[in-house]
Amino acid sequence: MGVALLVLAGVAAGLTGSMAGLASLFSYPALLAVGLSPVVANQTNTIALAVSSVGSMLGSRPELRGQAPRVLRLLPLTILGGAIGAGLVLLTPSDAFALIVPFLVAGASLVLLWRPRADAAPVSSRAGRALTTVGVIAVGVYSGYFGAAAGVVMMALLVRALADSLVRVNAVKNVLLGASNAVAAIGFTVVGDVAWSSALPLTLGLLVGNYCGPAIARRLPPTVLRVGIACAGFVLAAVLLQRALAGP
Repeated sequence: MGVALLVLAGVAAGLTGSMAGLASLFSYPALLAVGLSPVVANQTNTIALAVSSVGSMLGSRPELRGQAPRVLRLLPLTILGGAIGAGLVLLTPSDAFALIVPFLVAGASLVLLWRPRADAAPVSSRAGRALTTVGVIAVGVYSGYFGAAAGVVMMALLVRALADSLVRVNAVKNVLLGASNAVAAIGFTVVGDVAWSSALPLTLGLLVGNYCGPAIARRLPPTVLRVGIACAGFVLAAVLLQRALAGP
């Protein structure tokens, strides 16, 4: 029963994650439901997200065309952040970890509701680029620290920094967070605490969902996609906060 739950949760997580950055709306609660602690569930979730991100990258190939300079400029920043975030997970008490995350998710969801102007241009000033650099590193730290819903935070940053269509920004997000999760996953594999019996079925479902998600996302109206991401983020924040307050 637990295996079937994780596979189904993985498919749903892959679809929502590759489209909206909210894979853990399904995957993280599913890992908690099979009895894992918040920190072990997070590390296991990060492993599954890292492996399955290959599917979302392959599914996003049409939107990634012509974006290599952007990706190559931002990729080292998320890798650095992911390494730092993974280190923080290993040092953070489980109770504190569970209480911090819901507020980060809710804040990112709120930012996504602020629709950018139609004539907005990509950030080009020196100050704007510096802020974007700091922001991407910070989101990389968050991704390594808590793989769940990091995509919402990255989307909130990139839609303003890149001023491009939501599906193209989403494709860049998939690559950046895939790299950040991969760095964190390596650290967790070596010195962390991963429930491999849960990671494997979850990864299988995520691979399927991640590959199919981008094709669905490119057919959705931008406003529907944006509001849907934000609303789902608020739901995830509420669920995580309730679980944190309820305790073990």
